[in-house]
Amino acid sequence: MRAVLLSASDTDGLAAAQSDRPWVWRNPSGVAAEEHARFLVEGLAAHQWDAQLVTDVIHRYCAAFDGVTEAIDTPRLQQVLTFLCEIVVPRLFQTGQEIPQVLAALDGAAVPPGPSGSPLRGLVSVLPTGRNFYALDPRAIPSELAWETGQDLERTLLDRYCADHGQYPESVGISLWATSAMRTSGDDIAEVLSLLGIRPVWDAQSRRITRLEIIPLSELGRPRIDVTLRISGFFRDAFPAAIALMDDAVRLVANLPEDAADNYVRAHALLDEPEGSSGKNWRHATTRIFGSRPGTYGAGVIQLMESGQWETTTDIAEVYTTWGGYAYGRNMAGVEARAAMRRNFARITVTTKNVDSREHDIFDSDDYFQFHGGMVATVEALRSHKPDSYIGDSTRPSAVRHRSLSQEATRVVRARVLHPRWLAGMRKHGYKGAFEIAATVDYLFGYDATTGVLEDWMYSAVADSYVLDTENRTFLEEANPWALHGICERLMEAVQRGLWENPDPQMVNQLTDLLLDTEGSME
Repeated sequence: MRAVLLSASDTDGLAAAQSDRPWVWRNPSGVAAEEHARFLVEGLAAHQWDAQLVTDVIHRYCAAFDGVTEAIDTPRLQQVLTFLCEIVVPRLFQTGQEIPQVLAALDGAAVPPGPSGSPLRGLVSVLPTGRNFYALDPRAIPSELAWETGQDLERTLLDRYCADHGQYPESVGISLWATSAMRTSGDDIAEVLSLLGIRPVWDAQSRRITRLEIIPLSELGRPRIDVTLRISGFFRDAFPAAIALMDDAVRLVANLPEDAADNYVRAHALLDEPEGSSGKNWRHATTRIFGSRPGTYGAGVIQLMESGQWETTTDIAEVYTTWGGYAYGRNMAGVEARAAMRRNFARITVTTKNVDSREHDIFDSDDYFQFHGGMVATVEALRSHKPDSYIGDSTRPSAVRHRSLSQEATRVVRARVLHPRWLAGMRKHGYKGAFEIAATVDYLFGYDATTGVLEDWMYSAVADSYVLDTENRTFLEEANPWALHGICERLMEAVQRGLWENPDPQMVNQLTDLLLDTEGSME
């Protein structure tokens, strides 16, 4: 059934007649709830977000929904809508201050401070944007809310792997970024602790973590999963306390007197140092956190892709381990540990990268294929076969899920990369929009080079939409011919390297001609 939005005059009598009745949802489905909420918000907007008219708006617009199935808590609804009018909307209207505040900062003026975070995660406190944001307390992550989300990430990851293989993974590789930790207050860190079977304990007043608590195997209901981490340079700089916390958790689990079948961390550490904690190499045997050399950033993969000086995943793995083969932990700040990194990466059976915001996707930045793709390539080179690779989706903390990397790639290609509205939006930005289109092709190529995730139809569709389509090709020729040349060059490289395995010969000829034409016009 479809709800009909009534005018104010139509609903006056009905609202008065029903003012003493509890308001109800037509049905409990998510679609109906969203439709109902939309009517309420549109009603408030029509009344200029006047909080004094919240009750009137509820009466007028709920009358559009007939049927009685589930009672609405009217006082709670009034509270939420009042909060929307008095707090959320006024702060949203202030986001127009972003550019003036940037100009003020460039002019040397003071910019008001504000907390960091993502509004998409319900953090109203970060609004209005355009403030000089400060990071969260590094000793308070993961937060208690992030702990709940991290447990869901751990559960859905293991559920997905068990569904695919019928057993638990012995070792998980995770890519950790500081920006994600700032947006979520530590979802990824919480997932690491949860995989290890460790629970953080917070101080009631400061909300800082005071100690780590071992979750008994009887409560955990599964083995303790080994975890190997590749942290970004920014994470290293911003969260040394979190690094020490995770390192403490690994060593705590490694020292538990548990059977190898119940504790993969200890089992692997004993393989590297049979003497256990009394052996001189126990510290290295329990090292699980790796990153770039102190003072440096990145994973080296983007530089390798741009140079073209690679042939196989072995070449990518060599660069990845050379750049990232430095160990971090408590009282260990960037010790050269390439051998330990290779040992641990050789054990990884599944890799994962979590996405916590809808503001970007895996083909929106080179960091995704540098850190996660580089991890996959390194594991493949060391194990001689690809690990399972998943993307954890916590953009809705209430509905955390894991998709395979191939599923995520297909979803993003269809939903954004090939979407006509996205391309139209990029065309509005001229030179920069053309650059972003070309960069997307580079990121697709980089992820495919490191993980083999792209299918031939994706390359064909990109070629059709980006450079063989008359409208888009004309835009690129006029706005940024270097972008057009770069796209053709990258697609032809995919053909030459066998990433695009079976391209249409006619399409290859078209791309070749276009590449030669752009080279001539650029000269």
